[in-house]
Amino acid sequence: MIKTNLRKKLLDSLSFRHRRLFITAVNYFKTIGRSADLNLLAVVLKTDKWGHHFYTEHYKTHFEKLRNKPIKLLEIGVGGYDHPQQGAGSLRMWKRYFNKGQIYALDIYDKSQLEESRIKIFKGSQNDLDFLQEVVDQTGKFDLIIDDGSHMNQDVLTSFDFLFSQLKEGGIYVVEDTQTSYWPEYGGDSLELNQKYTMMGYFKSLVDGLNHEEFKINGYSPTYWDRNIASIHFYHNLVFIHKAKGLNLNN
Repeated sequence: MIKTNLRKKLLDSLSFRHRRLFITAVNYFKTIGRSADLNLLAVVLKTDKWGHHFYTEHYKTHFEKLRNKPIKLLEIGVGGYDHPQQGAGSLRMWKRYFNKGQIYALDIYDKSQLEESRIKIFKGSQNDLDFLQEVVDQTGKFDLIIDDGSHMNQDVLTSFDFLFSQLKEGGIYVVEDTQTSYWPEYGGDSLELNQKYTMMGYFKSLVDGLNHEEFKINGYSPTYWDRNIASIHFYHNLVFIHKAKGLNLNN
């Protein structure tokens, strides 16, 4: 208790920038030798991707082979709502996990105070195509994109339709919290489960395209999604879409 009180007094006496530097150093030492453990990183760096949700186990499955590569990751949504100094727990988790990675994010609120080395945050809406293009113009294409933004079905699909083309060959697009696909207040539907205006209905509609070469349809012309999606993985409230690579790719 005494150590806790002393630490709180110390942190309260520091500026926000210096407080963040101190906490970053403490968290770094807590995770030395364990930076590959996404569950631990999520707890230490205070993101709900483990605990409230159980996403990090799936992220490890899909992301582990990229951990030591100089990837570029974009996450939609920083967290902390409109508070300018709250959020970015998952961005710090990705920075620690991808030790050579550049982490980008966008949020509808100004989160620039949360930027640090290898973390760049843009202010704007995920359903604003002009803004998304400006982001890509500055960053180039991404290896990984994660949508943890508004969770509104229309926003998710607007972002996906634009940003999937901004993935590199073999890249991965992730959509979190797909439970809102069933919630009317988010533009979802629990009765008509295959409606393409819901994220789950839309992503399910893309599955057959994985086998488009076997369609018995005279003159069938493969869609962009047929040609460019290599696999789709569904988990509880979570979807991973892998982009094709090599000769299958046709933008």
